[in-house]
Order: sequence, then structure tokens, then C-alpha cells
Amino acid sequence: MALKPQDVFVLLELVTQDGRPGTYQSLGAELGMSASEVHQAIRRSLDSRLAARTDAGVVPLRTPLLEFLSHGVQYAFPPEIGRPTRGMPTSVGAPPLDRHFARSDTPPVWPDPRGTARGPSFSPLYRSVPQAARADRALYELLALVDAIRGGQAREHKLACKELTERLKRSE
Repeated sequence: MALKPQDVFVLLELVTQDGRPGTYQSLGAELGMSASEVHQAIRRSLDSRLAARTDAGVVPLRTPLLEFLSHGVQYAFPPEIGRPTRGMPTSVGAPPLDRHFARSDTPPVWPDPRGTARGPSFSPLYRSVPQAARADRALYELLALVDAIRGGQAREHKLACKELTERLKRSE
């Protein structure tokens, strides 16, 4: 069974929850997904050995997840870059990487009518990513780091991997 982009989205949400128990329904509500989509994402993550069942529930396996995000996500789920549009900044246009790069008038953005920036569209891992990111800053930052890996140049990729490593290891 092949991973889907939304599986990474669900795994990153599990990272931000830091072991707090939740239901498929509550995860779905937080991510703008159905409970069945969350269930399928978790099943694929378990099959891919990016997550494991524990007494507390399903938890992401941070070392394999970090390895996949650092070396595989850019090939498995490359972004579609499109025409300039209104949206929510991502990659180097969003925290935490925005402080490391010169401010751009056209940061990559997830298309979103409620967005505050205008730039080239950058396909999110799942359609509800902007909504979930607006509600959870920690998730937003993880998603932006993953997008810098998915679509960034060497410098952005390296810095995003370093920051992602610190965040995933810190919360182990």
C-alpha cells in the first residue's frame, strides 16, 4: 500500500499532539478530514513503519519519519507550482524559515481565499492544510518546513532538515 500526501499531514499532526490520545473523529475535525480518511492515513503509516501502536494510541516513529521527510518526501510528493494567487505563505515565506531568508514580495503560498499574501501557488499536501495551519501554529511550522524540503533549493532544503530534526528530536 502506497503512502499518500495526506498521510504526512496526519503524521505531523500526531507529532504536534505529543502523545495525547485522540480519536479518528477528533483528528479529522482538527485537520479538516473525515474520520475514515484519518483512519486510512494511519493504517498506511503503520504499514509503512512511520508510526506504531502503543498503549497510548498511535504515535509517529520520529527517526523513520525524519528520514522519510529529509530524503523521500520531495520525490514522493513534489509540489505543483502554479500561477501567482492569494494564499497563505509556506516554505521560506513562513515561520520558522522566513527569518533566515530575504523577505520576498512573492513567497510561495498555499492557495487560500483567506490568505494574506500573494505569490506562486504551491500545492499543499492536502486541501485543508491552510485551514489546519491557521488553527495550529506548531503544525503550520512543521508543514512549512516540509514544503521547503519538497520544493526548495539546496540551502532551503538543508536548513529545513536541520530545523525539522531539532523539532522532532526535541519532542521525543
